[in-house]
Amino acid sequence: MSLDSIEVVDAVGTDSESGAVVLSIIDDWDWIDERKHLLALQDKLNAYLGFVESGQIYDSYPDASGRPLRINVISKFPPPQAALIFLDKASAVAAQLNMAVAHQITG
Repeated sequence: MSLDSIEVVDAVGTDSESGAVVLSIIDDWDWIDERKHLLALQDKLNAYLGFVESGQIYDSYPDASGRPLRINVISKFPPPQAALIFLDKASAVAAQLNMAVAHQITG
């Protein structure tokens, strides 16, 4: 999975505290090739947004119905400034679909 499989949702679950349905992107790539990494992350986020916008999420994960939705980008490596700016822009786009985008570093 991860950024190597753009068309696959890496993980879906429900946040026990907020009740939000969380679609996770597992980003285990390093940032040596920043441009390639950003493009792959953009493609993956666009696929997730399309998954929600098409309503496919409700077919695949019926518990999502009526719940807030969040895309959580889980990174192994700290992102550069350009990636943080990109994630802010992605968050603004997701907000138009009543979704949130969050980011966390696990490495």
